[in-house]
Amino acid sequence: VQLVESGGGLVQAGGSLRLSCIFSGSIFSWYFMSWYRQAPGKERELLATVTNIHNTNYTDSVKGRFTISRDNAENTVYLQMNSLKPEDSGVYYCKADHLVPHGPRYWGQGTQVTVSS
Repeated sequence: VQLVESGGGLVQAGGSLRLSCIFSGSIFSWYFMSWYRQAPGKERELLATVTNIHNTNYTDSVKGRFTISRDNAENTVYLQMNSLKPEDSGVYYCKADHLVPHGPRYWGQGTQVTVSS
């Protein structure tokens, strides 16, 4: 499985970005998809998850500002990020978790997001 993220960049506080992650190498609908963020000197944190049937879950810090979605026909997961804050800066990673408990999981290479104040 390969995951390729794109869409990161530099944006001013209050702005928006949309990240994309293209999945290949297996059956996309067999996987839950998640977005994580890692800020410098901090642990990687889970931001949002979308199940194979489009149920979503968010960490409190991004609720109401970020939206995760998936297009099973395009094998792509998105993260729409609005009202960005400087503390949203970091490397954003896409992750795929197989539906089967303890099944395989895969990470993308990450995309940098920098929010200037």
